[in-house]
Amino acid sequence: MQIGKMVEYQNTKIQSYELEKRIIEKTPDVRGVYYRDTTAIIHSSAFRRLKHKTQVFFAPNNDHICTRIEHVLHVASIASTICKGLNLNQELAWAIGVGHDLGHTPFGHVGEVILSDLMKKEGLEPFEHEVHSLRVVDFLSNKGNGMNLTYAVRDGIVSHCGESFVECITPTFKIKDLKNINSKKDLIPTTFEAAIVRFSDSIAYLGRDWEDACRLNIIDKEKMPKGPKKLLGNSNSEIIDTLVNDIIDSSDIDGIRFSKEIFEVVTEMKDYNYNNIYKSPILNGYKKYFSRLLNLIYQYLNELFTTYFDDKEKYKEEKNMLAIGFSNHVSEMLPAYIEKEGSYKRLIFDYIAGMSDNFALDCASEILIPDHLNEELESNITSKWFDLK
Repeated sequence: MQIGKMVEYQNTKIQSYELEKRIIEKTPDVRGVYYRDTTAIIHSSAFRRLKHKTQVFFAPNNDHICTRIEHVLHVASIASTICKGLNLNQELAWAIGVGHDLGHTPFGHVGEVILSDLMKKEGLEPFEHEVHSLRVVDFLSNKGNGMNLTYAVRDGIVSHCGESFVECITPTFKIKDLKNINSKKDLIPTTFEAAIVRFSDSIAYLGRDWEDACRLNIIDKEKMPKGPKKLLGNSNSEIIDTLVNDIIDSSDIDGIRFSKEIFEVVTEMKDYNYNNIYKSPILNGYKKYFSRLLNLIYQYLNELFTTYFDDKEKYKEEKNMLAIGFSNHVSEMLPAYIEKEGSYKRLIFDYIAGMSDNFALDCASEILIPDHLNEELESNITSKWFDLK
């Protein structure tokens, strides 16, 4: 394999200044462009909230079950390791990795399906967390100003789609019009590094979801299919090690890939997880409960917004912290929606998508049995209800 030629080949296809370009140019500093993007991401509110968002299993009191923030760190670590083995840009891979799931809803993919259904009923495009992650970094962060990340990181975020297992990805080496992307369908990453993050997303959850399911007694560890057990390993760490080394050994200037033998057992393992974990009664049981919860929150906020719009004093009359917190969000973001999108149809959905699991549960409590029935709500301004900038 021609490891050293991968970077050289990419540079003949696309100039680095195009990959490093920002919407608003910045004066360079000591961090370098991609490490600078990483710092912007990890200091964001959207990143902090990932620590209380479901990865697969809703288990807020179990310290040993993977959360969304752990997952993105696993992806970043795996991707940067593969890039190190292939002489590619580790800092670019790391930035894409930590940012790729910023747009995930509360309650994992179950929450995503529920929110998508709500949006479609209102005549909006279906919710896709890949596209929404780009929306977070381009628009929703920093009071509607976005994070101003480089093109290469933004492209990697919107193109990551780790749920789609493939044997090989050949980057396009073409600059996309990211502003007009409204679906993940047929998106191919521009760079080798973004392709690696896409593989790393799959690698990160393949073994970890299986391991978490074993921990929760949803599946029996001894019943792993023989092919994956023989070729991949019998623990998450062994599976990651096998797949990382296989990609390093198998990739070349024509694409990032698994070997054919490994891809066959990866597919077998993916199918096993799908049938025994993702279709399990415990996960199916989530949807009915979380659907009630998110529908309750949406209906309440929609009623408030339709009735009060941007009248902060009227929201206070609700005498609960959700109404006050939402009114702050409306006050902060409404001008940006009107200026940049000419519509505020997505304002409530964006607010719900940004919630952590715990915050969504607290919202339901506030709607039904407010904990803060008092006349001095302003005294609680520094509580968990408000994201002070």
